[in-house]
Amino acid sequence: MLFDSLPSTTDEFRNWSWAQIQPYFNDLEARSLDATTVERWLANWTHLDNLINESRMRLWIRTTTHTNDEDGVNRFHAYLSDIVEPVEVANQQLKEKLLASSLTPKGMEIPLRDMRTEAALFRAENVPLATQESKLNTDYDQILGSQTVMWEGEEITLLQLRTVYYKPDRDLREKAWRLEIERRAADTPVLNTLWKDMLKLRQQIATNAGFADYRAYMWQERKRFDYSPEDCTVFHDAVAEVVVPAAERIYERRRLRLGLDSLKPWDLLVDTSGQPALHPFSTVEELEIHSEAIFQQVDPQLGTYFGIMRREGLLDLDNRKNKAPGGYQTDLRLVKRPFIFMNAVSTHEDVQTMIHEGGHAFHCFESGKLPYSQQLEITMEVAELASMSMEMLAAPYLTRDLGGFYTPSEAARARIEHLEEIITLLAYIAVVDAYQHWVYTHIEEAADPENCDEQWVSLWKRFMKGIDYTGLDEALLVRWRRQSHIFQDPFYYIDYGLAQLGALQVWENALQDQPKAVRQYLDALALGSTARLKDVFAAAGATFAFDAATFGRLIGLIERTLEELETQVH
Repeated sequence: MLFDSLPSTTDEFRNWSWAQIQPYFNDLEARSLDATTVERWLANWTHLDNLINESRMRLWIRTTTHTNDEDGVNRFHAYLSDIVEPVEVANQQLKEKLLASSLTPKGMEIPLRDMRTEAALFRAENVPLATQESKLNTDYDQILGSQTVMWEGEEITLLQLRTVYYKPDRDLREKAWRLEIERRAADTPVLNTLWKDMLKLRQQIATNAGFADYRAYMWQERKRFDYSPEDCTVFHDAVAEVVVPAAERIYERRRLRLGLDSLKPWDLLVDTSGQPALHPFSTVEELEIHSEAIFQQVDPQLGTYFGIMRREGLLDLDNRKNKAPGGYQTDLRLVKRPFIFMNAVSTHEDVQTMIHEGGHAFHCFESGKLPYSQQLEITMEVAELASMSMEMLAAPYLTRDLGGFYTPSEAARARIEHLEEIITLLAYIAVVDAYQHWVYTHIEEAADPENCDEQWVSLWKRFMKGIDYTGLDEALLVRWRRQSHIFQDPFYYIDYGLAQLGALQVWENALQDQPKAVRQYLDALALGSTARLKDVFAAAGATFAFDAATFGRLIGLIERTLEELETQVH
């Protein structure tokens, strides 16, 4: 049989041409489909799809770990143009074939629903436009990945500079902060040009697919069947009513403890107790060792999963020049393994990122047991439920006596930092999401970055109260340009907010019965994309809700816990 000749790894396959790959699609297209043949057909399609998907991911990972690798970038771009584009067309034909068969294999009900949506959205003329968009996203990574400054005679990345914001010397913090803003602002012209190109391209994609605006197109593309754009307004209003006042209380406590007349943006990370900043680890190896111990405490299976990642070289955690900013986890579908990328500089934020991305990785391990690749196309709300719930489930195990990073007092400080950040981040999520709604329903206005600046500042003032930006207007304008989701993942930010509400409910359950909450969490991860969004939340023990009453209950729980933790800090 033809499919017996497919490679078992991507080492050789990554170099295959479309002429070598096409016969396999032709074979699947030519076969008859019925109840007796569909499972084998899906298994063959899955193996081919996994080879292609993992080849693409390994090439992309190279572009993020070495942004100055021109050959790597060129190979990735070539793969997008020469392989991914014709594959998209071929996959579409296979989706239409399966849909036309009226067959519903076990566990494929929701994937088939998603395929119907994809079939309705598909336009051949959008395939090369998607490739162009991926290339523009790589350009964005290269711009931000090259941003360094000279600090105390040494060239360092902006993330490394961020460690200064934890220091008690306020003048030093301000100096570092202004240096960062100056460096970021230097790239505003090139980012403005990139932004205009992205908006034009995305609107063309929406127009080609028959949509009046890109938001309507993306709602279908992101398979948002359980909530609407109007529901996002409910989220924004609930944040304004419940979360913004809670965030203001956090900022006011910080201002008073620091003895300041006003709280400036360089005052947000320094410890208010006067103690040195948390220094959880000195080396990446220590980060890995203690993280594995924490995951082992949450559930032994999770510790085993993380140990596999360490042994198999599936972690790139250190911060360095010519490395893309941020952090991510991506699936290597063929080998059924996750890969974690981050930029660690030995702060508690790194610990949170590690635990967060670990949640994504465990999702990969658990859902990877499903037989078909089409069952793995999870939505971002589900993906972030996995990562944010892990942050909450791991919180009790941060102390050294349990294998973690901290003394009990330090762990209390770390948890305070995390819980306060949940509240302040929810407010920021409303800014980013509301901004993206405006951009993609006012595309002509948004093509002028000055209009974007005005809208961003307006939303910032609504949701980000308590931080004094008087005389620092340029910093606010830099802020939206450094937010990668705004450039690279339109409408991917509300997902964090919705998932956070689910994760807080998982935590609420864990306070009553931690083992049961963990079991429910793992049950939800194992569903992959075989269940509706609301049903995945329900499997995790959460209700999919984001009204003011739900916010009020959960923010109240956070604030009560913060009061308890304050008594443990000394």
